[in-house]
Amino acid sequence: MNDVANAAQSWKVTLPCTRAEAEALDGDIAAFALMERPPVLMTSETAEDEAVWRLDAYFEGKPGAAAIKLLRSLVPSAAGAKPLVEALPDEDWVTMSQQGLDAVTAGCFHVRNIATDPALPGHVNLLIEAGRAFGTGQHETTAGCLAMLDRMRRVGMRFRNVADIGTGTGLLAFAALHLWRRAHAIASDIDPVAVEISADNARANGIALGDGPGRLALVTAAGADHAAIVGRAPYDLLIANILAGPLIELAPSLCALVEDGGTIVLAGLLNEQADAVLAAYRAQGMRLAERSDRGDWPTLRLRKRPSIGWKRPRRINRRARGEAPGFGSI
Repeated sequence: MNDVANAAQSWKVTLPCTRAEAEALDGDIAAFALMERPPVLMTSETAEDEAVWRLDAYFEGKPGAAAIKLLRSLVPSAAGAKPLVEALPDEDWVTMSQQGLDAVTAGCFHVRNIATDPALPGHVNLLIEAGRAFGTGQHETTAGCLAMLDRMRRVGMRFRNVADIGTGTGLLAFAALHLWRRAHAIASDIDPVAVEISADNARANGIALGDGPGRLALVTAAGADHAAIVGRAPYDLLIANILAGPLIELAPSLCALVEDGGTIVLAGLLNEQADAVLAAYRAQGMRLAERSDRGDWPTLRLRKRPSIGWKRPRRINRRARGEAPGFGSI
């Protein structure tokens, strides 16, 4: 489906909607998950009439007829209305569209997107300001991973070597280091801008960069295809919050990075994709230890079954590239 015709320009589509429709759009829209560049959706009351609401959808590139039709299906009350489709000036529209986002609380974590928002007492407060990279905590998959990590810590799980593949803004790696403060950690993303933003976010949240216990190493990599990622293996905790396609494609290389008895946390997939993702990881010796759903988005915790006898793996095969070109963070 040709959802976006021209990725060089940012565009906005506006449609009227009811308050009930606006409230129903709170959270992630499963239909957009299959798009290469899903839009950012914002709903608000109109200035002229507080009883009338509007939907603004921000696209990277001019939206095609299929994308506009999908938007219309989300707000049936706008069936007779003509959508306002306009090109935006050359500004950071992602930041602009996210300025009004509320803070997110998941488990022990409270994630703010605006520095002036108050911290929440009794929680681990993290600041991930809206910007060029995604993963601000608003996405159900990111919040689901935060809650999963918190539960793992509460039941006494301990980790010393952590990898976050497809890190986005670095948020999940920061969370892991807050829970397991002496762990070694590395985070990667296929997008060098995401790695740059993650470094800025690490400094803003007091996360030390570099090697060693309690520090975070950052690398640009497609999947697990980086010497630093392979060289630090095996991991006792690996996190991958990306998409179902690359999760399946990367299953052999990601599982090879994890030690016997180690844990993988997977997210970024839809309910209907969970069986296929699980099958790919079970084929690599993983078993499902826990599943937690937030709307249409499951978070999976897998554990690697121990091998027996001479077949027991000692280290990852360093010749395996572990690459999934074209895939990055969600």
